[in-house]
Amino acid sequence: MIDLKLLRAEPDLVRDSQRSRGDDPAVVDQVLEADAQHRAALADFEAKRAEQKSLGKEVAKAQGDEKQALLARTKELAAAVKEAQATADAAAARAVELARSLGNIPEPGVPSGGEDDFTVLRHEGTPRDFAAEGVEVKDHLAIGEGLKAIDMERGAKVSGARFYFLTGIGARLELAILNAAMNLAYERGFSPTITPTLVRPETMAGTGFLGKHAEEIYYLERDDMYLVGTSEVALAGYHADEIIDLTDGPLRYAGWSACYRREAGSAGRDTRGIIRVHQFHKVEMFSYAHSEDAAAEHERFLSIEEEMLKALELPYRVIDTAAGDLGSSAARKFDCEAWLPSQERWMEVTSTSNCTTYQARRLNIRERAEKGTTAVATINGTIGTTRWLVALLENHQQADGSVYVPEILRPYLGGVEYLQPVA
Repeated sequence: MIDLKLLRAEPDLVRDSQRSRGDDPAVVDQVLEADAQHRAALADFEAKRAEQKSLGKEVAKAQGDEKQALLARTKELAAAVKEAQATADAAAARAVELARSLGNIPEPGVPSGGEDDFTVLRHEGTPRDFAAEGVEVKDHLAIGEGLKAIDMERGAKVSGARFYFLTGIGARLELAILNAAMNLAYERGFSPTITPTLVRPETMAGTGFLGKHAEEIYYLERDDMYLVGTSEVALAGYHADEIIDLTDGPLRYAGWSACYRREAGSAGRDTRGIIRVHQFHKVEMFSYAHSEDAAAEHERFLSIEEEMLKALELPYRVIDTAAGDLGSSAARKFDCEAWLPSQERWMEVTSTSNCTTYQARRLNIRERAEKGTTAVATINGTIGTTRWLVALLENHQQADGSVYVPEILRPYLGGVEYLQPVA
């Protein structure tokens, strides 16, 4: 959640943030009203509590009828103090509930608008001219079936639509991508982590995922647990309710996990193959940093993502995501989109977000400051996922049905340079 001190001091800044996200700026006034009610109720409670303490001293000195009268007043005041405390607590809970509904404040320079209003920062690499090469472009599923790497039919038989089996070289190729990603993250100072895929409601809510897109998340009602759509969730909760030491720099983790998404809002989009599926694997970078270092750490994440994409020899572009497409937790988000030859469009393959102190405030993650403690910043970014198989197969397909293997993946695939179709 955003800093209530900032909200009180600069409400117009937060109203502008809400507008840029396409959200209701009136919520700001609701939060301010609830916050004022809380502070008034708290002042009333403290006044009554002070009177109660003072009255206690008078009772100790009083005698006879005076003491009895004071005792009666003490009893009345005790009930009033209890009621005042309940009122203050309820007002505080209301203020926090409303404040948690506000999205993070976008960083200066973030484009306003929705999903299609991003800014293209740069292009890297050049898409192949398949026609000039005499290659008939196939999509990733046709290529994968030729390699006996993807089996959608049996995935649907076993689990339903948008499920699949990766078989043979398909399974090995995914593991190669994920292992290469984890190895790169390790070399760049991230601690490898295998994370839980089931989390408690307070952890899921703390990351900000139970807002507009809550319908995308699988919920196990019987257990009151959520299946994660990214290891960011578990890694964000890793240091919940802790005071952490950032003296030596950011705490960096690379989380490997299975991920689950209902894809409830994507009916009719990318239903062929494994672009939009309910279950996949991902390696996610995550960092806890000083708030003043968050923007630099965010740029560092992007550079590592680009390093991996270049190693996979994929043409891609980098976009600065518009405010209305950030998600509630992010103050800025950069996406890398690889070229998809079969559809002649760009497809998101990585995303990195600077969540500033938004998640840490919700999860109570702090560091020591000159006066007390202060919230840390959190940054996340994808460095490898199942979807990368799509870009890899399509961009590196050959006329004979084989697929070129970038050098970074060869150590994980027995040194082969080309994946060969299976007769």
